Amino acid sequence: MLKNKVALITGGSSGIGMFTAILFAKNGADVIITYKNNEKGAQDVVNKINKLGRKALAIKADLAKENSAKQVIDKIIKEFKNLDILVNNAGGYINGDEWNGKYSVWLESLKQNLISVMNMSKYATNIFQKQKYGIIINVSSKHGVTGHADSISYGAAKAGIINITHSYAKLLSEFNGRVNVISPSAINTGYWLTAPEEELKERLSRTKNNKLIEPETVAEKILFLASDEAININGQNFLIE
Repeated sequence: MLKNKVALITGGSSGIGMFTAILFAKNGADVIITYKNNEKGAQDVVNKINKLGRKALAIKADLAKENSAKQVIDKIIKEFKNLDILVNNAGGYINGDEWNGKYSVWLESLKQNLISVMNMSKYATNIFQKQKYGIIINVSSKHGVTGHADSISYGAAKAGIINITHSYAKLLSEFNGRVNVISPSAINTGYWLTAPEEELKERLSRTKNNKLIEPETVAEKILFLASDEAININGQNFLIE
């Protein structure tokens, strides 16, 4: 499905990003992942991709910093010569993000979840314009659609990602590109793997099947949107519950 494509997946050392990176490689892509702290996880992903016969690279980066995001794209072009697909997956939920949370917590949440996407989309699109081709798939959240009192800035950041998707979809469509976004409910990874039992129970009660979504399910949707099977899909938000 992605034979000889070059794909960048941010936050690729664990969870959705890890499963997506490996799935892309299984479908013929060379894969670059970024990570912020989990060097061991990142190297494990690189090793697994190499065993599949595809090229892989892990780059340590804080994507909320504009120059860091630019350096990631520059390094990819230097080593891989082009970039076909960007998956903006990096982000995270921060405790203390309630309606009366501290400004510093809100700001950090916006940096991790929105500013990083803005930075990566900007510099990837510079390449896509020159190539006259490129695909972006953003990972948002159901909270970006519905909001939630316990995650004010997180929901706002994820809503911003959905809006960015619509804007960049218009931009990339001018040169044979497309941009879509996936907004999953609670995922069986990251925060929810270690959440307090009562909190997890309450969260599950608000899901359709009383189950968390498996990261593999989201990875499969991302693969579809990155493939030629989705060639006519642009500017759409896919809610996964």
